Amino acid sequence: MDDHILVPTVLSSDLTLPESQPTPLGPPLIGALIRMRLETVRERLLAGLHERGYDDLIPAHLPVLQYPGPQNMRPADLAAHTRMTKQALNYLLGQLEALGYLTREQDANDQRFKRVRMTPRGAAVLEAEREIVHEIEAEWKQVLGPRRFAQLHDILTDLATSTPPDQPPDTTD
Repeated sequence: MDDHILVPTVLSSDLTLPESQPTPLGPPLIGALIRMRLETVRERLLAGLHERGYDDLIPAHLPVLQYPGPQNMRPADLAAHTRMTKQALNYLLGQLEALGYLTREQDANDQRFKRVRMTPRGAAVLEAEREIVHEIEAEWKQVLGPRRFAQLHDILTDLATSTPPDQPPDTTD
């Protein structure tokens, strides 16, 4: 998957809160706006996968299959990457293994560990995800226009590659 860039997919009229939940907080902040679009992407991704014949996948599987995919990762590292407990991740890996999307094999360098390997079916899902996200991006490019979409892509790329908030920037000369 190309770095799945999550971009607003709706016009501002879709960002209003339900009338049954008035809030004194004002309009949504950036975190809420990003989360709303992320939820839209996840819904579209799952629907697109189901349309392509991967109807045995459920929402809980998507974090395991997110960019860059679990190929060659140790389950403990994948758990940290997906922010899941090892137990929850191993449960999902068991499901995905039973469904034929991946296998867990001995680590060639350290027999104490296993590594996740994508099966051809799993690799096809990762490619289908890329196709679906490209479709979403094309729609967003129509809404925003090519220039604004490119700016948004660049801004999100800058944020994704910047110093994580929990690490202070290097100020040594």
